[in-house]
Amino acid sequence: MNQKKAYLYAALSILLWSTVGTAFKIGLSYLNYIQLLFYSSLSSFIVLSAILLIQAKFKQAFIINRKEMVRSSLISLLNPLAYYLILFKAYSLLPAQLAQPLNYTWPVVMALLAVPLLKQKLMLRNILALFISLTGVLIISTKGDLRIQIDEPVGVLLASSSSLVWALYWILNLRDKRDETIKLFWNFLFGTIYTGIFALAYTKLEIKSIQALLSSVYIGLFEMGITFFCWMMALKYAKNTTSVGNLVYLSPFISLIFIHFILKEKIFASTVCGLVLIIAGILVQQSTKNKEIEKQQNHTRH
Repeated sequence: MNQKKAYLYAALSILLWSTVGTAFKIGLSYLNYIQLLFYSSLSSFIVLSAILLIQAKFKQAFIINRKEMVRSSLISLLNPLAYYLILFKAYSLLPAQLAQPLNYTWPVVMALLAVPLLKQKLMLRNILALFISLTGVLIISTKGDLRIQIDEPVGVLLASSSSLVWALYWILNLRDKRDETIKLFWNFLFGTIYTGIFALAYTKLEIKSIQALLSSVYIGLFEMGITFFCWMMALKYAKNTTSVGNLVYLSPFISLIFIHFILKEKIFASTVCGLVLIIAGILVQQSTKNKEIEKQQNHTRH
């Protein structure tokens, strides 16, 4: 019975995460990337507060010492501030079918960052995984053109570098042993403050249409909030977290379906081929004996 619950929660998480690339593009058609981040972060903070209230953990979230407060305030500079600023800007420059898979190389990047930051050994398979995934990135970036001409190099650089920010965030997050929902609550509390300040400095905090509001709330709920909780429940009920965790790699392929039918983007064969190579690189990397990193990868989906 619990395994059925695990698969149900996992399927719901994967389905919702598969829609967010499309939601990013829709949101960015009404708001600039800074405005979209502020309202999405605020929505996520509200929904995480509600989840903590339902779980009777809201008071527990405020039992926090100075060290934990400082850690949350600093790590929030990575997520949500830097990560989503970079990612949303990339989506504003690139077709969704390009930005989404380029962002998906973070598990391989995480394994490489674990070498200096967690004193893990660099293995041949890590290098092979990086080579396979970067080959996929190259194919996607150039749309399969062997002359290596990139139409939007800034967007490609931003989408790819977002994986570095996300991987660094999760490496640092390993050292914080607090409840995951509580950590996210503080991340988005500080993140909303940071993005609000950033928005006031560089743009106007205005919502000109109901579509702008709904898109930012949708992203806050299903990219940053509720879906993460569903994924945690899937892992909680699963007999084997790896069997559930590997299902998350269906998400980028399902995402292409939404991108095609809702955004009307023609999906390039190079996008699919490149994405297959990126996922192949991730699976090669996960075959290494890096249990701590593998466990952390199973706790998120980016």
